Amino acid sequence: MRRIADARARTFRTLRHRNSRMYFAGHVVSITGTWMQRVGQDWLVLELTGRPAAVGYSTAFQFLPMLLFGLFGGVLVDRLNIRRLLVVTQAVSGVLAAVLAALTLTRSITVAAVYVLAFALGVVTVFDAPARQVFIASLVDPEDYVNTQALNSAVQNVGRLVGPAVAGILIASAGTGFTFVLNSVSFGGVLVALLMIDTTELRPAVRAPRARGQVREGLRYVWHHRELRIGIFVIAVVGTFGQNFRVVLSAFAKDTLGQGAEVYGWLTAAVGVGAVLGAIAAASRATAGGRSLLLWTLAFGVVNLGAAAVPSLGAALVAMVAIGITNITLNTLGRTFLQLRTEPGIQGRVMALYAVVFLGSTPIGGPLLGYVCELWGARGGFLVAGGTAILASAPFLGSFTRTADRLPAAAPGSGSAGHGRRTDPWPGSGHAAGRAGPGTGRP
Repeated sequence: MRRIADARARTFRTLRHRNSRMYFAGHVVSITGTWMQRVGQDWLVLELTGRPAAVGYSTAFQFLPMLLFGLFGGVLVDRLNIRRLLVVTQAVSGVLAAVLAALTLTRSITVAAVYVLAFALGVVTVFDAPARQVFIASLVDPEDYVNTQALNSAVQNVGRLVGPAVAGILIASAGTGFTFVLNSVSFGGVLVALLMIDTTELRPAVRAPRARGQVREGLRYVWHHRELRIGIFVIAVVGTFGQNFRVVLSAFAKDTLGQGAEVYGWLTAAVGVGAVLGAIAAASRATAGGRSLLLWTLAFGVVNLGAAAVPSLGAALVAMVAIGITNITLNTLGRTFLQLRTEPGIQGRVMALYAVVFLGSTPIGGPLLGYVCELWGARGGFLVAGGTAILASAPFLGSFTRTADRLPAAAPGSGSAGHGRRTDPWPGSGHAAGRAGPGTGRP
């Protein structure tokens, strides 16, 4: 019993902080509504056009602003008050959901209108995505970053679990418009949480001064740290080819299985079940190493290849759970890995680059996977997702040692091993060449 209690305390240690409890409580309400809208929007576009590629276009429009302007959003995140910025981005997102609801319920909606609203939401995401990642880190001390990111992933995927299932039932019984209504209302949860957070308990932010060339500075910082370059590359490949579940699963439900929106909701919810399980397991970790990131990326690839061969709905649901587990684990490790090895004052730009390659790659991967599904079916989409993940991660596995993966997570800016500027555990890193020392894990 003592071991169980200790494991529970270790897994949920972030929730010792009142601010964390407030934020996660509000966020779980908001993210549930967001997943309802995602399912509703995808199904609406599929009904209006009958083409999986059109679903890819709507997803692409939503994330195109991140690809174009994401790095500039990171510069502003490094300069501004993040909590106030999040209040604005969440409020605007709620308004956009209300507009989509009104157009759909009055039968005035067109595919072009969906694309425009998706693009507008993407502009908001340019600032919201990196701001949320940096804000979450301000809720706790650096030694709890892995735990906080994992619990944040769990919260997001509770929304992925509940939202799509409810959306599928709601679409079948009342229509897609009501999914957008509930999403608009759900933003109230996170807004209340943000306004009630005790700002005196937040970790002090390191604000970047206003200066020219700050976008280039962020890119140079990543380029001169080999472990960050590898992490960003792997995340970019997985983000482009492996994260377009909305495109592949809608086609899988409709064309491969011959089912409706309810089954699409079930498949998406099954990914959410796996993601919650994976996030809870990841929450007990104390480190976020490069070797673990690559191994979980390989596992993600293998599971996607298996999903391409499933013969029935039951097997597909099991495969989606496995995809959810591997997907959320590699995402959690990737985000935390980048944050722990980035100095304060530049985290906004590095996390914006993460958002660019992870979310901003969707305008490329979304339409591409849509066309793959049109040509070879949804099974072809799973094959592409799995194959690219394996090809991206396998060549680098030998560069990361088990010793380096066991290093304690270093606080950003501490200059300790794993940070990447003073001593660097990864072979060939730009600033650390020839500086191997005890505990670096260099072979």
